[in-house]
Amino acid sequence: MLFKSNKYYLKPICPLDNNAGLSLEKKSMAFKVQGVYFSHIELINKNKKLTSKSYCFSDFKKKIDRSNEICDLFNNLNFKNHKLENLLFKKKKISIFGILNLTPDSFSDGGSYKTLSEALFKAKKMIKNGASFVDVGGESTRPGADLVRPEDEILRVMPAIQRLNYHNIDISLDTRNSATMELGILSGVKIINDVSALQNDKKSINVVKKNKVPIVIMHMPGTPKTMMKKVKSYGDVVLDVYDFLQKRIKELIMLGIEKKNIIVDPGIGFGKDLKQNLTLIKNLSIFHSLGVPLMLGVSRKRFIESLSKESKPKNRVGGTISATLLALGQGIRIHRVHDVHDVYQASVVFEKLMNR
Repeated sequence: MLFKSNKYYLKPICPLDNNAGLSLEKKSMAFKVQGVYFSHIELINKNKKLTSKSYCFSDFKKKIDRSNEICDLFNNLNFKNHKLENLLFKKKKISIFGILNLTPDSFSDGGSYKTLSEALFKAKKMIKNGASFVDVGGESTRPGADLVRPEDEILRVMPAIQRLNYHNIDISLDTRNSATMELGILSGVKIINDVSALQNDKKSINVVKKNKVPIVIMHMPGTPKTMMKKVKSYGDVVLDVYDFLQKRIKELIMLGIEKKNIIVDPGIGFGKDLKQNLTLIKNLSIFHSLGVPLMLGVSRKRFIESLSKESKPKNRVGGTISATLLALGQGIRIHRVHDVHDVYQASVVFEKLMNR
């Protein structure tokens, strides 16, 4: 496939085990990204055709001296944002967003929480089990889902948000609608999670900018209704998703949203087939060079069924944990999940085994 422009990408590779046990000499020959030491880095060049070359860290440092573009990408790998660090992690090395779907038709748990008491009980349980945030949603975004009117979404989520806020539970709000965002923020929501990357509702950018709240922007081609028709449109799924997120970050910064408030999500399962989802999960470390935190949502998703033949979403916990641990090994520290207890326990044990 021919490409029109010359562009570079950086992907940290070869993560080192036993970080705490590494000698000073070995640490000096590696570089640390989001708590993980990598010994090598892959330089990808998209110029008419796709080429790549791997370098050990010491050799790569000589390479970046000759290219401002590559140097900028490398500097992005060392991003630190104390505001988001303090908000997201709170002395934890990972941040779990527990999913609370207040919908009748979500793919895994639609209709599970029909009363405020049930929603509050579930939220408290997730926080007790290790969640940093409860991610409240009132619209299913599963493949093929119908659009929900903002007024209906508001009626679904606002009573629960107000109750959770009263109990001092940190809340993120999964919505594409500016009116829902505005009311949610007024009622204590601390993070907005928008699967449309603030493209669904033109007013949503101003809401996020005015309130200076962190925003998760996700890659989703089209809408939940149409996104699975887009799976054949990728040239290279990893680079195409990267390009979209990079472009969207720049657009939002130009529109007044601070980069320090942006989190990205590659959108596993959103407009991607099995092979594309697996390719993304195996190459997540490339997104570190965007210079913002990365959230991953693999919980109970259909690709797990394709690999394990488990048709019931609630029985896909093992597959969720496997994908989460692979991502943790690449330095991905924010995870949106249904099964908080199991994923958090697996993550804590994994981190201890790696001596991080």
